[in-house]
Amino acid sequence: MRHGDKINNLGRKTAHRQALMMNLACALIENKRIFTTLAKAKALRTYVEPIITKSKNDTTHSRRMAFSYLKNKEVVSTLFKDVAVKVAERNGGYTRIIKTGNRQGDAAEMAMSELVDFNEIYTGNKKAAATAAKPKTRRSRGGAKKATTKKTEEGNADSGSEEKGESAE
Repeated sequence: MRHGDKINNLGRKTAHRQALMMNLACALIENKRIFTTLAKAKALRTYVEPIITKSKNDTTHSRRMAFSYLKNKEVVSTLFKDVAVKVAERNGGYTRIIKTGNRQGDAAEMAMSELVDFNEIYTGNKKAAATAAKPKTRRSRGGAKKATTKKTEEGNADSGSEEKGESAE
């Protein structure tokens, strides 16, 4: 019987499970979205949400506590710089789990785990998503430039034909 057993052991020993959660949490914070099994995604939610809550208070102690869970300086700085700023007014529920079907090899239930405030589809930042999707290049304003050059060439061609017509008479 599993009375009061709140932790999902995921078929691993304690050290292996902690390393797995640390790596999944680092990947989630870096990439903002990961694909994993449903059981791991649910276990990850209970692991990463208290860390994100601690990141809202940017003190040395909270940074050290986050580092003790994540063991990666770059991820901790990303957590405090980017993630904590976006979730500052949210009181919890920082992650979303979306089931994506079964894996082909072993039919394991797969899920996408993502940080809620970083999905432009649900947050309504359609302008931000459009500008992020379209890269800025040197040719990005090519349509307007071509139109103006065609007009000037036509104007030059018209004036040139008038001059030729006048000289022919």
